[in-house]
Amino acid sequence: MSLKERIQEDWKNAMKAKDSFRASVLNMAKAAILYDEKTNGKALDDEQVIAVLSREVKKRKESLEEFKKGNRQDLAEQVQKEIEILLEYLPQQLTEDEIAEIIRSAVDEVGANSIKDMGKVMAIVAPKVKGRADGKLVSEMVKKFLQ
Repeated sequence: MSLKERIQEDWKNAMKAKDSFRASVLNMAKAAILYDEKTNGKALDDEQVIAVLSREVKKRKESLEEFKKGNRQDLAEQVQKEIEILLEYLPQQLTEDEIAEIIRSAVDEVGANSIKDMGKVMAIVAPKVKGRADGKLVSEMVKKFLQ
């Protein structure tokens, strides 16, 4: 069963169980996937669906930060629950230690020794962590590692 089919099936189950919040989140995910399919003119494979879901999680994390800054705890909790539901459909996220190990091996491979080599390191690290780590976090870690 593809990831898209799994989301569709879980959405149906949430509707049957009258879990309106979960159904709403999955419906938003389905809409984002459908939008990308319409834009690209073809059906998305699992990797592309993961990219769409990652983008949706990223948007919600940004919203979460803004709600926390604005002391809107009610909205922050709601967005946090949305993130948790979406994360169920993404691959297991890498820990900072795992990311650091990938960065270390990339730095050794490239022979990087300054921040000027960040592009070379990121070119190796990015495909290895794609969909399993936040790009912003990875970029910050590479920067720290090269300083």
